[in-house]
Amino acid sequence: MKKLTIFLTLLGLVAITAAVAWSGVGSVVHAVMRIGLGGFLLMVCCQLAVNGVLGLAWHAALPEIGYLRLLGARMVRDAAATCLPFSQLGGIVIGIRATCSGHGLHGRGARQIDWPEAASANLVDITTEVMGQVAFVLLGVAFLVAHQRSSPFVVPVIIGAVFLMLGTAGFIWTQRHGGSIFRKFGGMFTRSLASQWHDSMLSGADTLQERMEAIWSRPGRICLSAAYHLLGWLGSAGMLWMTANMLGAPLTLPNAVAIEGVTCAVMSLGFLVPGSLGVQEGAYMALGHAFGIDSSVSLGLSLLRRGRELAIGIPVLLLWQVMEMRGLRQPVIKKTADVSYGPAPTVVKDS
Repeated sequence: MKKLTIFLTLLGLVAITAAVAWSGVGSVVHAVMRIGLGGFLLMVCCQLAVNGVLGLAWHAALPEIGYLRLLGARMVRDAAATCLPFSQLGGIVIGIRATCSGHGLHGRGARQIDWPEAASANLVDITTEVMGQVAFVLLGVAFLVAHQRSSPFVVPVIIGAVFLMLGTAGFIWTQRHGGSIFRKFGGMFTRSLASQWHDSMLSGADTLQERMEAIWSRPGRICLSAAYHLLGWLGSAGMLWMTANMLGAPLTLPNAVAIEGVTCAVMSLGFLVPGSLGVQEGAYMALGHAFGIDSSVSLGLSLLRRGRELAIGIPVLLLWQVMEMRGLRQPVIKKTADVSYGPAPTVVKDS
């Protein structure tokens, strides 16, 4: 997996470089700079608003966990997937860790969250996000067909959406019945982990399954979470529409939904590529061409999206690391204080 990740990362960087060279470096730079600092800050603020909606989506499914903790963990998970050389799977692992820790996001008296609860919370949030994404992709395909019936993207994206729905159904079944599978093959899954993690993973399998069943026993909250996620996806399409118009591209809101929806479907197929390097750029350029947008502007839209993700993701990761270090230092400081200020030793004199 490490070699594959490195190879896909390098391949994606080569694809982006080739796309910039083909579109013309000067044209791409001109398209990106056209938005200005104020426009870029507006993009960042809109993304933060969408992040708030995504936090509401997660909290709708798990109201027993605090909103700020879930919002922070969600932002850390997204930042790891977009800013670090990890695939989406690596971002999920970091998201579980962030959900467990939550340093600085909840007050001193908040309860601790163990890894089974954090893992189940992240898996359910990812599932409801995909449920909302399926509806968003189908809406995008509908707008694409309305704009251009003969588009070569229609049939492949519909087939991909069908496979996405089947995969989501299988993922839900696994979450509801996967405890026995993990217990049966848990030793094989965790044999490469450290011994203490290995034992913890195996001992927490039953707890994980119980939590998953408890969450999925509330279908109303699951549907509400998926609806919030759909609203978040529509918000991302609104940001694309706003950015395209600031760059001078005549793009309507339904067309932006079509581009963003089909792009999300293409990026889902390339989930192993870290940060969707090259995949996102290729999808934007191909779909932009279908809607009459110049390739340099389409590439500028993709690069501005990456810039927006970096502007939010890097500070989030740095802040999370500071909180992690502070949380790791607290037990050491407490232990030192107990030793330094403990009761004085009793002196027994010789009689």
